[in-house]
Amino acid sequence: MKKLIIAVFAVAAIAIAPNTFAQTKMVGGAAMYPTKNIIENAVNSKDHTTLVAAVKAAGLVETLEGAGPFTVFAPTNEAFKKLPAGTVDNLLKPENKDMLVKILTYHVVAGRLSSEDLAAKIKEGDGKAELTTVQGGKLWAMMKGKKLYLVDEKGNKSWVTIADVNQSNGVIHVVNTVLMPN
Repeated sequence: MKKLIIAVFAVAAIAIAPNTFAQTKMVGGAAMYPTKNIIENAVNSKDHTTLVAAVKAAGLVETLEGAGPFTVFAPTNEAFKKLPAGTVDNLLKPENKDMLVKILTYHVVAGRLSSEDLAAKIKEGDGKAELTTVQGGKLWAMMKGKKLYLVDEKGNKSWVTIADVNQSNGVIHVVNTVLMPN
């Protein structure tokens, strides 16, 4: 009887909170909670310390804590390491804040675009979807097999390594290359 009662409570708990665990993704060794905003989650990812430092230096924390919704293509620390030596340190200097803001806002699209939404746009566009960034530039989303990738205005490609990290104010797609506007 005791086992039956426990089983009933377990089934009830699953019915009350379906997919609670499925919705929480791990990024950079930390759980990303869909009830937290982009900044609240990003600060916990050990793979995004450079991005978080850049967002702070650019003065974009308040914006990314806002209502949104935003779609953020979040470069990892490894993505930033692909830039020429000294680039990140240079961008973090106060005198280069405008350029930093331009690069970071180039990684953000207004609205919540899941990988499924992006795939639908790619299909509608005969293999390519043009996205307008918050910065005002263009990104192009495409598929290679089941992999989603982006092409920036300079022709660089960035792969989405973790898709659909849902946030209270949008969605993050982790990317492996820093996207660069013209």
